[in-house]
Amino acid sequence: MSEAMPTPPESTWEEKITPGRFTGKVAIVTGAGSGIGLATALRIAKEGGRVIAADVSQPRLDALVAENPNLDITAVLGDISKQEDVDAIVAAAGERIDCLVNNAGIMDNFTPIHECSDAVWERVFRINVTGMFMLTRAVVPFMLKQGAGSIVNISSEAGLRASAAGAAYTASKHAVIGLTKSGAFMYKNAGIRVNSVAPGAVKTNIEAPFESAFSGPIIQKAMANIPTFAEASHLASAICYLLSDDAVNLTGVILPSDGGWSVV
Repeated sequence: MSEAMPTPPESTWEEKITPGRFTGKVAIVTGAGSGIGLATALRIAKEGGRVIAADVSQPRLDALVAENPNLDITAVLGDISKQEDVDAIVAAAGERIDCLVNNAGIMDNFTPIHECSDAVWERVFRINVTGMFMLTRAVVPFMLKQGAGSIVNISSEAGLRASAAGAAYTASKHAVIGLTKSGAFMYKNAGIRVNSVAPGAVKTNIEAPFESAFSGPIIQKAMANIPTFAEASHLASAICYLLSDDAVNLTGVILPSDGGWSVV
């Protein structure tokens, strides 16, 4: 007779700021108005960094700056898939860029290949892949000139498996991992580290509607194995570690931060 599995204890983890870890560093964080991006921007700024916080929501950016007057945060309204907005984000950083967190992204509607519309496919790839590529392309020359830099791209469990999202999002997050590995390989001798964090389920405001009667039951059954949802600050901890000099020997790493989901 089998015994019931014990219920995992509630986490007592508390974010511990490392004073001075990013002192003198300039970091760009996209999707900084909420969720993982917000938590990461705040963590970098609290640890001494100057943060260029980019987002598509002016009210969220206004709140970020107003609520943290003692932190060095510059808000930039922008869509990373538009070149003029990419230019504005980079210009706000000034003469040097030490860190880039490519966090901005959107979910799909869980449709499989045969139901995925051109509009969903193109929008997901425009933000999740093309925008990330465009901003990284603009930032890397600064890092090459400096001979140093650290980039963290936010992928997803959907970049590691097929059961976490629809066709468009899954393919886009696999592409993020491809960009990460390409960057890590190309710039490994130039002082630039490129890594990725692959979150599992996280408490954010990202919209993820189930709009497929075909894939809904299939994916929902697979998602029964998802561990407890993580807090955005849990992800910020992993991201800031990879950004920092503590991760000096790490590049090309795809780090699942998923409570063990990826080993199920």
